[in-house]
Amino acid sequence: MATRVHHPLFARMYQRMGASMEVAGVAEHRDRLLTGLVGRVVEVGAGNGLNFSHYPETVTEVIAVEPERYLRSRAEQAARSASIKVSVIDGDAEHLPLHDASVDAAVTSLVLCSVNNPVAALKEIQRVLRPGGELRFYEHVRAKDAGLARLQRVADPIWSRFAGGCRLTRNTLEVIQTAGFIIDKYEQFMFQPCLLAKLAAPHILGRAHKSE
Repeated sequence: MATRVHHPLFARMYQRMGASMEVAGVAEHRDRLLTGLVGRVVEVGAGNGLNFSHYPETVTEVIAVEPERYLRSRAEQAARSASIKVSVIDGDAEHLPLHDASVDAAVTSLVLCSVNNPVAALKEIQRVLRPGGELRFYEHVRAKDAGLARLQRVADPIWSRFAGGCRLTRNTLEVIQTAGFIIDKYEQFMFQPCLLAKLAAPHILGRAHKSE
């Protein structure tokens, strides 16, 4: 059963911020995240569907899983204008409504910061990936800089409460490896489109694969 997720204020704020964030640089990150994908893809935590217009035509279908009702309705609207087939469904990262080994690739985009159990979510992604299937990830993470990491720890309880359960302090690269994925390549960079985003500025973008 999917976990009930309801963040009405955050969901609407995220929707309103989406366009300005795309212009500020997130659109370029989405392009790099998704380039080269082929076949059937599951996007975990698809939000309001901002990735849909960035998928290449080599993708035959995107199964977009989103548990938040308002964002899911916005994703359904975005799916109707996408150039590829997109199916938007209710579900959460720890309980993907898909058969074992049923997708060629999985995408997480600014979502592993907010799932309840990221290791469990990634193991669930492994379940639905075919052997050798690919994981593409784009996430904000815990800072390497000690001073910024300290600020993240202090702010995390308040930030999480008002940002839909998002956590500032997750070492997501380590979590991906702990879940059993093999990292193929990644880059780590700072991205701060506005002053408020300073605490979430450290980002990673890369790809990994499921072991045979």
